[in-house]
Amino acid sequence: MAEQQPSRPSRIVPIRSLGAGHRRRISAHLLALQPHDRYLRFGYAANDEQIRRYVDQLNFDRDDIFGIFNRKLELIAMAHLAFIPSEPGTPPGAEFGVSVLAEARGRGYGTRLFDRAVTHARNEGVELMFIHALSENTAMIKIARHAGATLERDGSETEAYLRLPPATLDSRMTEVVDEQVAQVDYRLKKQARTFLELLAGLQEARRGAIAARAKSGR
Repeated sequence: MAEQQPSRPSRIVPIRSLGAGHRRRISAHLLALQPHDRYLRFGYAANDEQIRRYVDQLNFDRDDIFGIFNRKLELIAMAHLAFIPSEPGTPPGAEFGVSVLAEARGRGYGTRLFDRAVTHARNEGVELMFIHALSENTAMIKIARHAGATLERDGSETEAYLRLPPATLDSRMTEVVDEQVAQVDYRLKKQARTFLELLAGLQEARRGAIAARAKSGR
C-alpha cells in the first residue's frame, strides 16, 4: 500500500469547507456539469433529478465538502470526502470524489482539492483514502497515481488505495491556515460582489432618471 506523497503547489488557491447553507451552490455546480462529466463523476449518466437527490442527501455532519469559488461566487470545483464507517480491526477510511467545471480545467484544481482532502482526512485520523473511478476517467486516475496510490483496474472501473501518514502539528496548522485564508477570500469576494451589484443598481437608477428628464423635456 503506497503512502501519500505530500505536494504543496506554490500558488495559493483558496479552498473552503462547505456546509448545509451551500446546498444551492453545490446543486448549481453539479447541474452545470456536461453529460459526460456527470457520467465520470457519478459512474452513471446522472440526470437532474438524481443530482438534486444526491445534494439533498449530503450529510454535512458525517462527511466533508470542499469547494473553490470564482470571483462571481460560483462554485467551479468541489470535492466530497465521504467517511467510511469502520469495523473492528479495520483502519479508518474515506472515499474521495471531485468535479471541476469545464471552463476551470487545466489549473490543477482537482489536485489541489485532493491535497486539501488528504490533509483533513489525516487530521481526522483516517488511515486509508479510496478513490473509485471509471477507468476512462484519466484525470482522476492521474491524481491518484501522482499521489503515490496503488491502482487496481477491474475492466471499466479502477480502485485506488492510498495509506495516509498520521497527523502532525504541521498538518493541523496547515489546515487551520488554509481554512482561514479561504474564509477571508470568500468574504472579500462576497463584499466585492455586493458592491458591484449596488453600483449596477445606482447606475441603472441614474440612467432611468436621465431618460425620465429627457422624456419630460427638461
